[in-house]
Amino acid sequence: MKRIALLLLAAFFGAFAASAQDLIVKIDSTKIEARVIEISPESVRYKRFSNPEGPTYLLPTAEIHYIRYANGEMEYYTRAAVPAVPAVPEAVNPAGEPQAVPAPLMTQTGGGQYVLKEYEIGELYDHNGVKGVVCLLSDDKRHGLVLSLDEIYLHWSEFRKPDLRLVGADDRTDGAENMVRVARYIEENNLSWEDFPAFKWCRDKGEGWYLPSIDELLTIGHNYNGGSRLHNDRQARNKFNEALKDAGGKRMDRMVYYFSSTEMDEKNAYTSHMSIEPPYVVEIPKYNKFLVRAVHRF
Repeated sequence: MKRIALLLLAAFFGAFAASAQDLIVKIDSTKIEARVIEISPESVRYKRFSNPEGPTYLLPTAEIHYIRYANGEMEYYTRAAVPAVPAVPEAVNPAGEPQAVPAPLMTQTGGGQYVLKEYEIGELYDHNGVKGVVCLLSDDKRHGLVLSLDEIYLHWSEFRKPDLRLVGADDRTDGAENMVRVARYIEENNLSWEDFPAFKWCRDKGEGWYLPSIDELLTIGHNYNGGSRLHNDRQARNKFNEALKDAGGKRMDRMVYYFSSTEMDEKNAYTSHMSIEPPYVVEIPKYNKFLVRAVHRF
């Protein structure tokens, strides 16, 4: 009897593992829904999630940006294809209108020459009325995202049962796009920004500020920890937090989940924390209060 119970338990966990979906994101932004089987320094072996009994595929790690495992854990292989940094300096504001991203700043070298300024994660950015800490960078380190100096506990939205709403803010990589969708939903349904407190707080900071998407939030957590969550990098976190503190802001709370702008369904939105312990993604009811930080492109 005990043997049968153990076999049933093994079958259950085997079925659970088989249903777990991993996401492989290549450096060209191609996404593969998969079940990762084996990882080596040179390659990743996987099966397609849609065909678990099909062939095993081999993908060189040099072609992979990151893997998001079924438990929410992120593993990065390159710094390419950083989410939410546009290929061209153009974005949109919450009204859906084109909005120019500021041109890169120039800085003077010791020899008196002017060159395009390159930034570092954890550096204070203060230009054209936008002030925050650099939390995400493009490959050339001249564009990226800055994180607001302050944070606040707010609801994602005010709707509860039986009036739960599916807004359509389901973009995982671009929080600015989610802001546009929320604005459109408000207009089409005769609502107000007060119905979406987290979005309103970001919007009230001024043009260009928005609530980050879940992938942007995951990348911020990755960078906050020095570029990897595989080890405890207190020095990287201290640099980030000291920049916030020195600018009159509030240090990030590493152990508390932050709301993203990405909704899961009519009830829940995705959240993430800044610590190194998985799970990195948890679904939280939108009517609960959790921490909110705004971001702005530069």
